[in-house]
Amino acid sequence: MKDQESLEALRLRIAQCRICRDAPLKGEADRLPHEPRPVAVISSKAKVLIAGQAPGLRVHESGLPFDDASGNRLREWLGVDRETFYDADSFAIVPMGFCFPGYDAKGSDLPPRRECAPFWREEVMKAMPQIELVLAVGQYAQAWHLGARRMKTMTETVQNWRSSFHTNQHTPIIPLPHPSWRNTAWLKKNPWFTTELLPVLRQSVERLLR
Repeated sequence: MKDQESLEALRLRIAQCRICRDAPLKGEADRLPHEPRPVAVISSKAKVLIAGQAPGLRVHESGLPFDDASGNRLREWLGVDRETFYDADSFAIVPMGFCFPGYDAKGSDLPPRRECAPFWREEVMKAMPQIELVLAVGQYAQAWHLGARRMKTMTETVQNWRSSFHTNQHTPIIPLPHPSWRNTAWLKKNPWFTTELLPVLRQSVERLLR
């Protein structure tokens, strides 16, 4: 009961977080382009952690992580339906930045705010010691969770997935490209992702959800 109360307190603190609005880092924009709305699913039972980048606008509006076309593709990769995906006993979903960071001049999502992960990440991970598999989605999650094991490029990092998955020293990590439809060309250029990595991903998720 005490652990559950601690987890609820952590969820509440995250929901109330305003560090990127009230005390932005030097060089960052003074404010987000909207009122902060942290989006994260912290779980005491889920064995799979999806470590994403930052919510997009649609996720900011709905409050549901991966509630967009990217989420549809990610669920396809995992081999799970929407109901299972949003079951907090099945998946913890914690992005590197909890809030939608806004758009750049070209209309693309900005990177996760730099204040978020250093402030929250370690505490969140310690609150979920039951995690047995981390899915590091995108370069920012890979940089944090893989550290020095991250390769020079995202493609090399994902291609080297076996080194962080088959390990006795750390929680297994599978690095994934972002499931954005903008990466469709990347998927076509790298068929090994579909033929080699995805079957292992789906088998691992299925085993941990039993």
